[in-house]
Amino acid sequence: MTRSPRTELERRELLRIGLTGFSSLTLGQLLQLRSGAAETPAKPTSERTAIILVWLRGGASHLETFDCKPLASSDFRGPYQPIDTNVPGIQICELLPRLAKIADKYALLRSMAHTGGGHPGGSLQVLAGDPDPQDKLKPELPDWMSIASHLRRDSRRSIPNYVAVNPIDNYDSFTIAGSTYLGPSAEPFKVFGDPSSPTFAVPNVGLKDERQLQVLNARSALKASLDRLPRVADQSGVMSAVDRIDQQALDLLTNPTARRAFDLSQEPDAIRDRYGRNQWGQQCLMARRLVEAGVDIVATEFDGPMCGRVQNWDDHAVNQHVFDALKFRLPTLDQAVSALIEDIYARGLDQRVLVVVTGEFGRTPRISYVASSGEGVASAPAGTVQPGRDHWPQANSMLFAGGGIRTGQVIGATDKRGEGPVERRVGPGDFLATIYRHLGIDYKNAAVTNFAGRPVPIVDHGDAIPELAG
Repeated sequence: MTRSPRTELERRELLRIGLTGFSSLTLGQLLQLRSGAAETPAKPTSERTAIILVWLRGGASHLETFDCKPLASSDFRGPYQPIDTNVPGIQICELLPRLAKIADKYALLRSMAHTGGGHPGGSLQVLAGDPDPQDKLKPELPDWMSIASHLRRDSRRSIPNYVAVNPIDNYDSFTIAGSTYLGPSAEPFKVFGDPSSPTFAVPNVGLKDERQLQVLNARSALKASLDRLPRVADQSGVMSAVDRIDQQALDLLTNPTARRAFDLSQEPDAIRDRYGRNQWGQQCLMARRLVEAGVDIVATEFDGPMCGRVQNWDDHAVNQHVFDALKFRLPTLDQAVSALIEDIYARGLDQRVLVVVTGEFGRTPRISYVASSGEGVASAPAGTVQPGRDHWPQANSMLFAGGGIRTGQVIGATDKRGEGPVERRVGPGDFLATIYRHLGIDYKNAAVTNFAGRPVPIVDHGDAIPELAG
């Protein structure tokens, strides 16, 4: 019998899939994926703590968000005033009125400080605890998200334990986050694109078409059949590792829980409207859906066109008018983050899910004036002198919500101009220890193995912030 070209093509495709596996990884990559990978006993989703990180790439001004200085002189003080929150004694910027109404549901840390003055160096200090102030093209230490993913991995779960929605990965040509020596198994499942777009879809998750599912199951059966021979001779466990990788890939493709978790159309219009029908709002909504479905770590970055001309929070005067840029973007952040926090509480997730909002550093308290390099959203025409704030690792503010922590409080304080901590100084190691404590990871004793085979402590200096304990 003569096969049609279509039949022959499908047969070849089935054989290709059967021989390479759904993961499409080489044997060496598979070995790297599984070597040293930890396995955590399965827990019900309702008992697993989780974290949502909202990353403000470029560094937001602490002075126009959570640490206003209205009494500073005019060369430091911006045009926006602090407003009262629903917690007596706590004030935040007037550009954040929604967050001001729910201050009882979060805590503010106003005294984070470190030595990383560049975007890569600052990011590596906050995300990975690297004490080196110098910028690096690539990180030398894995970030906390990858470490937590590695230490809490459970291959029996049908949904990834680390998802990045608009990933934290690069700043220009610099890589600012990654799994480094932990290997690809600790990397996130990455979601790109604008979730608010009507055409948005997450590839390789939850096939809906019945014929596609039938073809996929046929490929799976064929692969199992082809694998029998080498498995007889396998004494190293390599083939079982291949099986686990492929099974996880297959689960992600066929599991309805994963499909629903990524499908924002499942949400009522009122909820989607509350978060904001824009990229940041829908990123936060997806993050909530993911942790509710059982994902442990969700990282989402606020950048792109919603930031203004240079598409990040790096508000040098040469880039954009700092105060116009903040006025342009903060209402969107205010809506998205306040909706996320309210939703976490409304859905009974506030004990197990911790929300963290931060960037790599704050901005210079003294306002600079430099000619704009180009006209655009929140930036005057090229050559026009406009105000800006530069990099300032000596002071930064962070927001923590949910997680069973004591909320409605401010931790630490900076001086009258916001130049540095004068009370309860906190460093990156303390921040990371706080994250690990919430995730149930013994940060004082846990270590991961580097490329040289040596154990590296996940926190080599710092202690969890006691004021943020549950």
